[in-house]
Amino acid sequence: MILLTHGYFLQDDPKEMEIMKPYVPLGILYISAYLDSKDVEHEVYDSTFSSFDAFKNYLLKNKPELIGIYTNLMTKVSILKITEFIRSKPELNVCKIILGGPEIRYNAENYLLNGADMLVVGEGECTFFEITEYYKNNNSLPAEVTGTAYLKDKIVFFTPERTLVKDINVLPMPARKKIDLTLYGNAWKKYHGYSMYSLSTMRGCPYTCKWCSRAVYGGTYRRRSPKLVVDELEYLKQNYNPDRVWFVDDVFTISHKWMNEFKEEILKRKVFIPYEIITRADRLNEEIIKILKETGCFRVWIGAESGSQKIIDAMDRRVNVKEVREMIIKAKEYGIEAGTFIMLGYPGENKEDIRETIRHLKISDPSYYTVTLAYPIKGTPLHNEVNDTIVADGEWNKISDRDYDFTRTHSKKFYQYAIRWVYNEVNYSKSNSFTNKLKYKVKSILAQSLMLLS
Repeated sequence: MILLTHGYFLQDDPKEMEIMKPYVPLGILYISAYLDSKDVEHEVYDSTFSSFDAFKNYLLKNKPELIGIYTNLMTKVSILKITEFIRSKPELNVCKIILGGPEIRYNAENYLLNGADMLVVGEGECTFFEITEYYKNNNSLPAEVTGTAYLKDKIVFFTPERTLVKDINVLPMPARKKIDLTLYGNAWKKYHGYSMYSLSTMRGCPYTCKWCSRAVYGGTYRRRSPKLVVDELEYLKQNYNPDRVWFVDDVFTISHKWMNEFKEEILKRKVFIPYEIITRADRLNEEIIKILKETGCFRVWIGAESGSQKIIDAMDRRVNVKEVREMIIKAKEYGIEAGTFIMLGYPGENKEDIRETIRHLKISDPSYYTVTLAYPIKGTPLHNEVNDTIVADGEWNKISDRDYDFTRTHSKKFYQYAIRWVYNEVNYSKSNSFTNKLKYKVKSILAQSLMLLS
């Protein structure tokens, strides 16, 4: 038996249990669809709404010979526990563990030393298929399949890099029928009043933001045709009737030519599902915002990360903060909700930069915004820049990249209070109630005082 899973258990994620916005594991469903196209028999275990104990019982009952697990920084600890469990059970000793995903490339040795038999480095469909074919014919894992890593005599060996699929139109759409998709729609419906399903139109991102990982697709930009994307929207509508769709692409409006063709396809076929996207301010203009509105976009997230141009340039974001403000305001003028992302604690950031970020949020007045603390993901330019000052809050197999810190302009505690300052100062400016204004201003002053004491 060949098994695919992703090792994410919703019930073990307190923050997500509170937010309750689960997304379908498209990565393994793309691989599953590719295996189906090659007539490779396999099963998919969707762990999202399951539990670790239930999965352990499933493994003991079904005894897979080959298990492929998608791995990212959120699921790392869980997947190491799965690997440890498999290795501890004599009845599972035939099971070969193959790991893939964005966590793999720069942590290969650790994963192999912690029980994985082989790693898929980079894009997974063709590589995993070749591994399964070799295993079926030889009852062992191959040593020469491109895009893999394995351990021999405690030394990590990487095979040559696999060439990425040039035309991703040849790939089948994700095998959503392999899992119970309604569990996701029902969860969204129960907690938010509408169902939401995810869809991908592209692979890779050609931009160079220093904190962002390119471990799987590198700096490529490869896009499915608008016709195939609308085919998939039509499939979702006919089979699951979603209230909304989330396009998971890094920069949805990167190609204006593609956007125009997408609009033509949507209008011609009348496949309208309200959708949400992420993009960049420099890939927006009034014409593109009109297209987004016409085709059903109800919310656009426009990356900024900071209101300080100095910090944006340090991140190599290659965007102007004034342009970000203009596009947030322009999107709202067309009736599209505009969200943005803010990252504090980037190397070199000081209080004046944070003050500029607060000013930026007050001027642009986004419909939504999130604030996170910068952390170094292994393999990124940010990680390489701060590598000498990185400290870990625990052992590698028990923490994720989010638990790593580095020497900043100020202490980590300073920036944690700075996050409170941002929220309270922005809330102060938005509130129309004297009582609330007073409350937020007091909290803002307190946060600034604690920043000084940190």
